[in-house]
Amino acid sequence: MRYVKLGHTGLDVSAVAIGAMTYGEPGRGHPVWSLGEDESRPLIRHALEAGINFFDTANMYSQGSSEEILGRALKDFADRDDVVIATKVRHPMRPGPNGKGLSRKAILTEIDHSLRRLGTDYVDLYQIHRLDQTTPLEETLEALHDVVKAGKARYIGASSMHAWEFGKALHMQKANGWARFVSMQDHYNLLAREEEREMLPLCADEGVGTIVWSPLARGRLARPWQAAKATARAGADGFADMLYTGLTADSDRAIVDAVGEVAAARGVSRAQVALAWLRRNPVVVAPLVGASTIAQIDDAVAALDLVLTDDEARLLEAPYTPRYDFQGVSDDAELNRIMAKLPGFGVPRV
Repeated sequence: MRYVKLGHTGLDVSAVAIGAMTYGEPGRGHPVWSLGEDESRPLIRHALEAGINFFDTANMYSQGSSEEILGRALKDFADRDDVVIATKVRHPMRPGPNGKGLSRKAILTEIDHSLRRLGTDYVDLYQIHRLDQTTPLEETLEALHDVVKAGKARYIGASSMHAWEFGKALHMQKANGWARFVSMQDHYNLLAREEEREMLPLCADEGVGTIVWSPLARGRLARPWQAAKATARAGADGFADMLYTGLTADSDRAIVDAVGEVAAARGVSRAQVALAWLRRNPVVVAPLVGASTIAQIDDAVAALDLVLTDDEARLLEAPYTPRYDFQGVSDDAELNRIMAKLPGFGVPRV
């Protein structure tokens, strides 16, 4: 395993992170594809044995069940001081006006609930799960600072938003002497490269490390084009249908075919090629791998030893065409309005 610093911090994290949205009791989460505790524990243990020390979850995943399963497994299989636990806050956790969002009340409440579910006194990285447009940014940032000063989080991070919004937050934190975002969790892969325009250069300039969600484009980069819906999750993933709309299908298919070509020539899996491509960008700290099999974990680790040539990278990148960027969309109503205006969508599915 290789370990890298998380942005401009002294924190060492594995260059592969486990995304724990996959783990959660089906009755509380995604009945089609989430894995219950008995199925999840061997995967978490295998990741630890492979040297992975970085695990990411969120309070909303399977209504808290993901945090519970991850916390119990790490307690049984690892030393708390050896692992890096990241979780997130924003989305609804219970009915009522204060059951969601990034108000001071919500943040200070939800960090305690997350710690209880995870069975730990602190998280290493506490992230906002997109912005909350109904709460003043100053209130959110000061509350996060207080979470750090209370010892309940070692670092704080952000996730998908516009680059100008992230720049504003970083400036505000610096001006007020508040704990600063050290990471940005964003959507980036061979089929979604819009972050290269502004967010990734901003992160590089500010010393912020990026943690990539959907590094394999919801599995599309890990299998042939005609098998895009081959898994149970892929067949029931409406969010993926939104991210990969079909409006750039010709370009996407050419990229997927190029991944297959490079993989065949190298004698490795498609997933390894797609993950190795991400590592060419120095601002990428780790991809979040939502592994549901041992083989997927092994593939992600093996990708660390694959170094693509410039010619291979050009082959993978050449077919890309610009597409709509959903990074800054932070509420479902706005998302529906955007989707309704785009050709080829029909009825919004969010």
